[in-house]
Amino acid sequence: MSIKRIAIFGSTGSVGTQALEVIAANPTLFSVEILTAQNNENLLIQQALQFNPNCVVIGNEKKYETVKQALASTDIKVFAGEKALEEAAAMDCYDMMLAAIVGYAGLKPTLQAIESGKPIALANKETLVVAGEIVMRRAVEKRIPIIPVDSEHSAIFQCLVGESRNKIEKIVLTASGGPFRGKKPNFLVNVKRDHALQHPNWTMGAKISIDSATLMNKGLEMIEAKWLFNLSPEQIQVVIHPQSIIHSMVVFEDGSIKAQMGLPDMKLPIQYAMAFPYRIPNDFPRYNFKKPETLTFEEPDLKTFRNLAMAIDVMNRGGNLPCILNAANEIAVFAFLQNRIGFLDITELIERTINKISFIEKPTLQELFDSDGEARTFAASLIEL
Repeated sequence: MSIKRIAIFGSTGSVGTQALEVIAANPTLFSVEILTAQNNENLLIQQALQFNPNCVVIGNEKKYETVKQALASTDIKVFAGEKALEEAAAMDCYDMMLAAIVGYAGLKPTLQAIESGKPIALANKETLVVAGEIVMRRAVEKRIPIIPVDSEHSAIFQCLVGESRNKIEKIVLTASGGPFRGKKPNFLVNVKRDHALQHPNWTMGAKISIDSATLMNKGLEMIEAKWLFNLSPEQIQVVIHPQSIIHSMVVFEDGSIKAQMGLPDMKLPIQYAMAFPYRIPNDFPRYNFKKPETLTFEEPDLKTFRNLAMAIDVMNRGGNLPCILNAANEIAVFAFLQNRIGFLDITELIERTINKISFIEKPTLQELFDSDGEARTFAASLIEL
């Protein structure tokens, strides 16, 4: 395996920082060519000084001078703004993009990387939730591999290696159930920000932690899986697996089930995606079969966790609805993290937005951009100032 030059879009988030740990542990296999962040200029500067990339991009233009001055003694090029993210994605200095920008903001740079012929290690599920049909069609046309980084989709991807001629009956996405598994609405009405951020098994960023607490994350993963693996909604099932040891499963038409297992550690799917098609050694903790725990499964509670039910409905209806769902969810989660709305208000805000924005059955990319903007504006209007 020759050295692979990585561009990390979203380097200061949870996935980005763990990817840099993997790279630091494997300096003969990976180098860092591009680092981007939206607001965390201090960590971006620290990362740049450690890994010496070709260039960095700070999304918030107000922080450009701070980053530029801090890196003035280096040869690192510094850019700023949303357009600069797309321009960096179009550069020829890297071999693979790790798409780890949180939310809708990751869509345009990922599309640009595909147009530039760059393989994608995809940690940004919202890219496929918003525009999965367009993104995957273009990737197929350009013959660009998209290798999932989400633990569940990485598990499905790993189970399918060598199975291209065998028909999938269904896939089973596992979910821990989040911090409120088994709770009812009368408990959830009093949930506060800090409680919702305490995921039982995974260490993640704030946005995905809240999505996991509401089970919206699993709904977004279902939509992502539909496009990644070219499945019908009926072929995608979610089960609650509190131990998070089995990361997902594939059921083949003969009834055989393949599962990918391991301790919950995002560095493993990150490393797998960046090194694919090779597996490389590491010192990550291993599951101890001498002290096995009972692995259990249960159905998700769709009546209490209505976000998952909404996402399933949106996946079935298609069109621009997943885009609207995602936009409203991003606004709602941000408001909850600021203590401006309650935990159960997240669901109501999303539902009202879906019912308000006009449905488009076969949206163009521009119509998806417009739907995103309309949904965000309407959702924000529902939040009391």
